[in-house]
Amino acid sequence: PCWRVEDFVVAQECTRCSSFQAKTIAECSPTGFIEKINCATSKRDEFKSCRSAVMEAHVFWRFVGTMMCVAAIFAVLVVCRQRVLDRKALEKVRKQIESI
Repeated sequence: PCWRVEDFVVAQECTRCSSFQAKTIAECSPTGFIEKINCATSKRDEFKSCRSAVMEAHVFWRFVGTMMCVAAIFAVLVVCRQRVLDRKALEKVRKQIESI
């Protein structure tokens, strides 16, 4: 590809590939997004795979939400476990006091 060896100008911003483009343009495969570029010296129009900022933000917030849910679940488990351990400790102290 010319964009690897020479300067280029982005002719069309990063956009999602249509179903037709996904089948016909190999650059659509890695990310599902392409941008049209114009190489400076060879004057060729080519397509380049790219990453969409909107898609990246969506993936990031999905990850953050998942981690928050996991953290909440483990916080509940810690509280439950602490209550069980406190109950066992109180029972042990009660038995020691009764045996005196």
